[in-house]
Amino acid sequence: MKEILRLENITHRYHGKSGETLAVDGLTMSVGEGEFYGIVGPSGSGKTTLLSLLAGILAPSSGEISRHISPQEIGYMLQHDHLFEWRSIEDNVTLGLEIRHSKTEENVRYAMSLAKKYSLGDFMKKKPSELSGGMRQRVALIRTLALRPKLVLLDEPFSALDFQTRLNVAEDVRKIITEEGITAILVTHDISEAIALCDRIAVLSKRPARVKKVFDVPMKKALSSIERREDEAFAALFREVWKELEFTDEKDTKGE
Repeated sequence: MKEILRLENITHRYHGKSGETLAVDGLTMSVGEGEFYGIVGPSGSGKTTLLSLLAGILAPSSGEISRHISPQEIGYMLQHDHLFEWRSIEDNVTLGLEIRHSKTEENVRYAMSLAKKYSLGDFMKKKPSELSGGMRQRVALIRTLALRPKLVLLDEPFSALDFQTRLNVAEDVRKIITEEGITAILVTHDISEAIALCDRIAVLSKRPARVKKVFDVPMKKALSSIERREDEAFAALFREVWKELEFTDEKDTKGE
């Protein structure tokens, strides 16, 4: 599989009035083109810092990040949809194009074709308040995809949704990203979610973050996220990932 990015021995330190905080230490990982890559770890382990490094928002203190794409080809989907209530869905979908000064006729046509393809075509003149939480997240994703990214970073994008909506929206997002042939990196606290959506899962240590172990997800990529949850391999992998996280907590607690 062709690599789209690689992090080699990455370290990142924050500097503040209270001193220096080591957030990431000696982290190495690689992501292949077209891969859906999951990152799980304990709370405060530096997952969001890692996404910021991947996006180029932060520069590492040391180590090397090799990207085979430009920063303009990286999309970012956050926990909340951040739709503007005073704008129509159409105007929200094309917001990124406006910000990048690339709201051409061709790009708007592409954005509208995505909206229509993924069942938002009838809602273009409505306001965000008229849509369900799940549909709002779909709008946020189409807004990101309208910029034609080759890599999408997903920072716990389903955490604000109720469980049933979360399952449905996660499957929507997986399907859209897979069909469009986009590479995705998902940060989540939810092990089940990572297994249901991803091809590989990296488990981070407690802060300072490093990759403890990477698991291959054995279920077929063609299966839906719901079908994956019903597969007999699902529970076995969940236990393996959970034990890795549990061991991290026990080891760190004993060392304190």
